Amino acid sequence: MKKELIAIIDFGGQYNQLVARRVRECNVYCEIYSYNTDLEKLRKRNPKGIILTGGPSSCYKDGAATCSSDLFKLGIPVLGLCYGAQLMTHLLGGEVKRAITPEYGKTDLHIDTTSPLFENIPENTVCFMSHFDYISTPAPGFRVIATTADCPVAACENLALGLYGLQFHPETLHTTYGSQMLYNFVRNICSCIGDWKMDAFIDESIASIRNKVGSGKVLCALSGGVDSSVAAVLLSKAIGKQLTCIFVDHGLLRKNEGDKVEALFGPSGSYDLNFIRVNARERFMDALKGMIEPEQKRKVIGEEFIRVFEEEAKKISTVDFLVQGTIYPDVVESGQGGESVTIKSHHNVGGLPDHVNFKEIIEPLRFLFKDEVRKVGLELGIPKSLVFRQPFPGPGLGIRIIGEVTSEKVKIVQDADAIFREEVAKAGLDKKPSQYFAVLTNMRSVGVMGDERTYDYAIALRAVETIDFMTAEISEIPYEVLKKVSARIINEVDHVNRVLYDITSKPPGTIEFE
Repeated sequence: MKKELIAIIDFGGQYNQLVARRVRECNVYCEIYSYNTDLEKLRKRNPKGIILTGGPSSCYKDGAATCSSDLFKLGIPVLGLCYGAQLMTHLLGGEVKRAITPEYGKTDLHIDTTSPLFENIPENTVCFMSHFDYISTPAPGFRVIATTADCPVAACENLALGLYGLQFHPETLHTTYGSQMLYNFVRNICSCIGDWKMDAFIDESIASIRNKVGSGKVLCALSGGVDSSVAAVLLSKAIGKQLTCIFVDHGLLRKNEGDKVEALFGPSGSYDLNFIRVNARERFMDALKGMIEPEQKRKVIGEEFIRVFEEEAKKISTVDFLVQGTIYPDVVESGQGGESVTIKSHHNVGGLPDHVNFKEIIEPLRFLFKDEVRKVGLELGIPKSLVFRQPFPGPGLGIRIIGEVTSEKVKIVQDADAIFREEVAKAGLDKKPSQYFAVLTNMRSVGVMGDERTYDYAIALRAVETIDFMTAEISEIPYEVLKKVSARIINEVDHVNRVLYDITSKPPGTIEFE
């Protein structure tokens, strides 16, 4: 399938994959390239538009991430975001300086609605700023099309050359009309028709998998979550009985979750899969003894996963490939999404050991975002109850227990989480948060229960709303529901005397605690 292409040039910012996510929302395919990519290679891909992302550098300093000024002479529309806008200005003869008043967070924005970039957007809106440098003087031929109280050039354009710059981040949900701005660029300015569809993705993926696997045998890492389930069903459509799905119960799942996964995918379930359940709780607990640092826990869990798969593979004779449900946000936050720095390793990305006993790891969903994975699942006929199931981290409760993981702590967080989920569902709010869960903190405090002094743990509750899991806002669970959850946890869960509610958005926090 020949697809329209938007090329995204990565300068190392943390929101860069989110830019791709927003472009995909417009039903337009995009690829991410390092800023070091040869310009001729980029030109041969025949992109209909180019987006320059944010980044941590100062464009006017020696050694800063940069690109050739010839990029702006290709006759292709270019949109610079934050650092990308500053770099465009610098290379084309404008001036970029260190800001006296840096901007971070939501900011009131005044725009010129005559710009094609701001079509169908009100004159006064809100944007998300995150910068220390600013454009003090636009490049020749550019006009200012947006301002804030502290930023004289919040946006600029050169209509004749099809060049646009935004000092803020339209890719984040914090910019109220950010998606519309990107839509205006991709669909209107770049004249893309929007031919990126998930049914075509499935057909291409099945053909690619069959070509790669041939007559080989494949082992699928099945957790029962959305990503691995969609990957498993996609592989089953492609290669049938050549696929064996292994579910590793590491003892760090939500309450009764292991049994639920087996009921869904096991012999009595709805899917024609070779299913093996491996109960490895003691193995993982032993491996995690003494582990406190979250990155260390993630890597230990990742390595044990692979070793379990290797051992199970040997039992079923030669296995050529391992399948994982890795998706784009996993890759991004593990520091493998171009120029971005590592936020945290995911067990199925940065936490994998260097050597595994398989020819290759197949990740059919690696370049999809969560909502795209769900669309694929629906196209494959997977029930909505599974497709829209809340995500659960691969390392499981190992990263929802702050500090060392023990059997006692696992039971505490399992019981607290089950209560939280039960009460949210009873209140009819289980479809409101995109993700919600309980965390066992390592904080202990004094309490009074039954006229006696206690010194026990604090449970933190977290609930967020998001469409892409790259940014998120807190979910405002009603106080009466939280009050009931708190009372039940303290009364029913041993060794807990305090319940907290986390109201941190992403950024600056992550969705998980560790």
